[in-house]
Amino acid sequence: MWKKDMDGLFDYNPSVVRVYVYEMPAKFTYDLLRLFQNTYKDTSNLTSNGSPVHRLIEQHSIDYWLWADLIAPETERMLKNVRRVDRQEEADLFYIPFFTTISFFLLEKQECKALYRVWAHFQGFCYWELSTQYVLHLKEALKWVTDQPAWKRSEGRDHILPVHHPWSFKSVRRFMKKAIWLLPDMDSTGNWYKPGEVWLEKDLILPYVANVEVCNAICLSTTESKRDTLLFFRGRLKRNAGGKIRSKLVAELNGAEGVVIEEGTSGEGGKEAAQKGMRRSIFCLNPAGDTPSSARLFDAIVSGCIPVIVSDELELPFEGILDYRKIALFVSSSDAIQPGWLLTFLKSVSRGNIKKMRANLAKYSRHFLYSSPAQPLGPEDLAWRMIAGKLSSIKMHVRRSLRVVRESRSLCTCECKRANITSLS
Repeated sequence: MWKKDMDGLFDYNPSVVRVYVYEMPAKFTYDLLRLFQNTYKDTSNLTSNGSPVHRLIEQHSIDYWLWADLIAPETERMLKNVRRVDRQEEADLFYIPFFTTISFFLLEKQECKALYRVWAHFQGFCYWELSTQYVLHLKEALKWVTDQPAWKRSEGRDHILPVHHPWSFKSVRRFMKKAIWLLPDMDSTGNWYKPGEVWLEKDLILPYVANVEVCNAICLSTTESKRDTLLFFRGRLKRNAGGKIRSKLVAELNGAEGVVIEEGTSGEGGKEAAQKGMRRSIFCLNPAGDTPSSARLFDAIVSGCIPVIVSDELELPFEGILDYRKIALFVSSSDAIQPGWLLTFLKSVSRGNIKKMRANLAKYSRHFLYSSPAQPLGPEDLAWRMIAGKLSSIKMHVRRSLRVVRESRSLCTCECKRANITSLS
C-alpha cells in the first residue's frame, strides 16, 4: 500500500524525460524548413562578412536535429532517455519547434531580399512580405506560444526554446527569459544577451554543427605522420567585441616557424582548406570571435587537431559530463599575446601528452556529431542528459511560482548573481 502511494506521489521517472512537442502553425516550422531546403541552400548568397548564409544556418541547426529526433516514429528512435508524449499533462517539459535561425536569416537579413522576390509565395505564405516584417513574424510566434495554457501555468519555466544563433529571436527574448534556452555560448558582455536572460543553471549550451567531415580512426592513423604544422588557424582575422584578441594574436604569431594563419570564410573552398589544414596540424588555435565561441572548436575536435582555446569567457557544451581538459589546452588572453609565450608553451607539451590528447579527441568526437537517427552519446543524447539533471530544479521553480503569494519575501535567484565578465584592454 505504501509503495503504491509513493508511486503516485513521485509522478515522473528521472531517467526518462517526457517531452510534449507543440504543433505550431506551419509558417513557423515546416514552411521555413522547406524554404531553406528547396531554395536557399542552393544559392551562393553571402552575408556581409563573406560567409554563405546556408552554412551559417546549418552550423546553428540544433533546432532541426532535436526536433527531428523527437518527432520520429518511436520504432526508429535510438535514444531511450527522452520520450515524446501526446498529452500535455504527462509532460515534464515542452519543446517549442520554431526554427529561429532560419527565420532570422531568411526573413530578416537585408542581403536576402532579392531572393524572396523570386520565391515569393510558398503554400499561400508570402515570404517576401514577411522579410520586411520580421518583427511582426516573431511577435506572432511569441503570442502563439505564450497563449498556450502550459506556458501560462509555468510562465515558460518548463519550456525549451532553441535560440542558437546569437541574433535569433532577439527582439522578443525578454518576454521568454524564464524558458530554457538552447545556446551556442553564454556571452556576458551584454552584446548578445541582456543581464538576467541567460545563466548556466537555467539554460543549456549546445555545440555548433561541424563544418568539416569527421576524421575517423583510419583517417587519424593515416594523418599521424603528416601533422607537420605546429599551430593552425583559418578564419576571419578581425572581429568585434571579445574577438579583438584575434588581431593581436595575428600580430604576435604571423610568420613564425610552424605556424599557419589564413584569412578565410566557411564556403565550400573554405571548408576544404580548413579541413586540410586541421588534418596537417598538431594544434588548432581557437580564439574568441564576435562571441566567445565558434564552430571552429568543433571542427578541430572532429579533425583530431588539439584545440588551443584563447577565449576568457567561453562556456562549453555538456561540461557536467565531459572534461575538456582531456582534449584541449586553455590559455588566458593576457598570456597568449605575450611575445613568444604561446609558441614556447606549445613546444613544451610532451609527445606523450599530445598522443594521449589526440586519442581522447577520437573518443570525444561522437559527442559532437549530430545525426538522424540521433545516436546514444551523441549531442542530442547529451543535451537531454544535461536537461534531465535540471529537471528537479525546474519542477521546484514551477511549483513554487504556483503557490507563492504576492506578499512573499523575494529571494535572490541566479539573476542576482554578477556575470562572469573578463576583458582584454
